Amino acid sequence: MYERTAGSQGVRIQEIDAKGIKRSGIGERGGKRRNFCLMVAGQIVSILGSSLLRFALSLYILDITGRADIYAALYAVSNIPMLISPLGGAVADRFNRRNLMVIFDFMSSAFILVYYIFLSGGGMSVPLTGTLMILLSAISAMYMPAVTSSIPLLVDENRLEAANGAVNGVQALSNVAAPVIGGVLYGIVGVKTLVLISGISFFCSAVLELFIHIPFIRREWTDHVVLSIVKDLKAGFMYAVKKPLVMRSVILAALLNMILTPLFVVGAPVILKVAMNSTDAMYGAGMGAINFATILGALLVGIAAKKMEMRTLHSWIAGIAVLILPIALSVSPSAAGSGMYIGYILFLSCSIPIAMAMTAISIFVLTKIQKETPDDYLGKVMAITMAVSQCAAPAGQLVYGFVFEKFRSVLYAPILIICAAMILLSFLAKRMMRHI
Repeated sequence: MYERTAGSQGVRIQEIDAKGIKRSGIGERGGKRRNFCLMVAGQIVSILGSSLLRFALSLYILDITGRADIYAALYAVSNIPMLISPLGGAVADRFNRRNLMVIFDFMSSAFILVYYIFLSGGGMSVPLTGTLMILLSAISAMYMPAVTSSIPLLVDENRLEAANGAVNGVQALSNVAAPVIGGVLYGIVGVKTLVLISGISFFCSAVLELFIHIPFIRREWTDHVVLSIVKDLKAGFMYAVKKPLVMRSVILAALLNMILTPLFVVGAPVILKVAMNSTDAMYGAGMGAINFATILGALLVGIAAKKMEMRTLHSWIAGIAVLILPIALSVSPSAAGSGMYIGYILFLSCSIPIAMAMTAISIFVLTKIQKETPDDYLGKVMAITMAVSQCAAPAGQLVYGFVFEKFRSVLYAPILIICAAMILLSFLAKRMMRHI
């Protein structure tokens, strides 16, 4: 097994040339930059289109049913296909990743445009909408491993953190921009036009991706396609389990997502709206500031990574734990007695750096896994990492939803428990990463 170092990167490019694969400028910095920029441009178009569609459908379901629980159930069910992302990783390691990205974007566009035809003919229904969401979620589960495993092949190793930050920043920016753009367009042009825009965006993304060149070495098929994919999946899981850095990083990422992410997804709305009784404008500004902090953390990770090491990640986690303490103070009776604005400012002044640090840690760990993993395992390992971490967050959200409802009158209590959990995670991270 090789290590992807600056030296071995040059050797790997020479090996690709020796096998007769066109470089198409991939060995040149300008060629890499062009291909990466094309991929990011495609991501901007498709992710924004996907976010607009998700926002439009949520409003539409609420409009026609008047029930939030129906959409919540649809959204939960539509996330189930994300569990097949390891299969997407195995496929990404077997086939040309550029071609996979193009095919999946064209498929998404086709499904959305078919839905648009039904919608225009008055054939819209909740089951039809749920089917579309499940199909798009399944395609996304197959699509994302191809993207994340392509990044190390399109940028120099010393720019990998910044590249991952850019891709994650696009995702975070779409989460901020989609509600704003979608909210305006929904009232002006309606759901049908937003669905059409989303379908066109996936089509445009696929066209952009046609011009990307991603190095690809065809692997021999020693068995039937299905059997080979199954063997690849097993090999990917065995690699992730046996490689200490990968296994421990996946565990750390999952625990961070389970403990910290729900604090902002579930806790922040409760804190701002219920505990602080903030106005709609203050609530929107607060949530927007936290979302913007994740974007900033993603964009600045290239700078932060210079001061980060796996064996010192525990200090970053401990710093987050310290910042959680003032959040508990912001919802305490003493803060409530001092006026709404004191608690509000205290909450945001701590939440913003936490969101930035959390994003930086996640991208840094992801990048380390990418650097450690050989090319023919990249898709599988990236998919396993995403599947485990993404499943951990909803589990934490379910627990936090119950806890924050149970302790609504004393919200500082669960926040202090979160602080203690982060301190324990810091000690665990120090123990897991000290020899890596």
